Amino acid sequence: MEISSALLQRLRSKEARIAVVGLGYVGLPLALSFTESGYSVLGLDIDASKVEALQQGRSYLHHIDDQRVANARSAGLLEATLDVRLAATADALILCVPTPLTRFREPDLSSIHATLEALAIHLRPGQVISLESTTYPGTTEEVLRPRIEARGLKVGEDVFLVYSPEREDPGNASFSTATIPKLIAGSTTTCLEVGLTLYEHVIRDLVPVSSTRSAEFTKLVENIQRAVNIGLMNELKLLADRMNIDLHEVIRAAATKPFGFAPYYPGPGIGGHCVPIDPYFLAWKARELGMHTRFIELAGEINAAMPGHVVRTINDALNQSEKALRGSRILLLGIAYKKNIEDIRESPALEIMEQLQSKGAIVHYSDPYVPIFPPIEKHSFNLRSLPLSAESIAGFDAVVLCTDHDSFDYELILNAAALLIDSRGRYTSEPGVIRA
Repeated sequence: MEISSALLQRLRSKEARIAVVGLGYVGLPLALSFTESGYSVLGLDIDASKVEALQQGRSYLHHIDDQRVANARSAGLLEATLDVRLAATADALILCVPTPLTRFREPDLSSIHATLEALAIHLRPGQVISLESTTYPGTTEEVLRPRIEARGLKVGEDVFLVYSPEREDPGNASFSTATIPKLIAGSTTTCLEVGLTLYEHVIRDLVPVSSTRSAEFTKLVENIQRAVNIGLMNELKLLADRMNIDLHEVIRAAATKPFGFAPYYPGPGIGGHCVPIDPYFLAWKARELGMHTRFIELAGEINAAMPGHVVRTINDALNQSEKALRGSRILLLGIAYKKNIEDIRESPALEIMEQLQSKGAIVHYSDPYVPIFPPIEKHSFNLRSLPLSAESIAGFDAVVLCTDHDSFDYELILNAAALLIDSRGRYTSEPGVIRA
């Protein structure tokens, strides 16, 4: 039996062992989805705390219930490890590693390179390698394929290379890993067939794409569209403020049109591992081809300027109350990049905190999802989340809603805050609320 046929048979019968490399916001829910479909899963990560939690049947992500992990462990379908040598025991290797930007806004593929280097000596005939990380068009063919074939393995014959970008939306109760349609592309037609078979028992709807480059481009287009539209709304927000018009009301009214309008909302900026970062992958690739992507760059500039707009609004509001920003006590509500999750990557709230502190304000935060400010490279605050009460809220000169978690008591906040600034449009018509 040829290699591809044997692998297809193992995948279809669920005898195949699936290795998920990188157990973060993408890898963990994907690994659990495979176990819930009856596959044996090996979770590989370099973070010992994640491995320990999973081995003990615990989740480290708020939107992933402990019981899902416990069920996978008790069924004997999930093993988490730091030992990359066990990759040789897997029939499928799914790479879910981070792809950030450098400080020059260029793609940083160091995690992909490090992962490939660690895995390379453990690759063997009869494996499928699927990359889920967001990246620029050409990465699968120009970075992964040469490294794999340098081991003497022929892609499409010995091993099978797939690009299938993640589409996770943490905290979205309407969609799960299994119900979000999944793009699949292969380096060869056989690779595509293997890729479709890898995911067919786990994901409800699969979307085959003609090439890995097209699939890589598609993933970027999805997030670029969002970044550009949010940038447009953020620019319109600045104009609406000058005209004393509530843009959130305008958008809600416009959204009643049943065709031709899709609502996007302004805010304090954009965050997370996708929307603030992914557009620059394509902008970088365009520069390599001698083009300048003006929409992408402009949207990025506008979105990046929004934290500064919020800080200026706070300053103006304090001035109206005859208080200086320097020395004022300011409480930020929510520092995650979006509501109902704990992810603070690229969160605009962090830039707001940084700017306020640099201007002499005394900054604190309250976020039920981030009890202790974690050590991260760009920002360092020795802070803990403050519990909210009428007394604690009243002790601040200004309270700023940065992330509109559903768990906040918005009536309490409204009644207790001496000065309330809303950057999310959570308050609609309440008097006294300043909209940033």
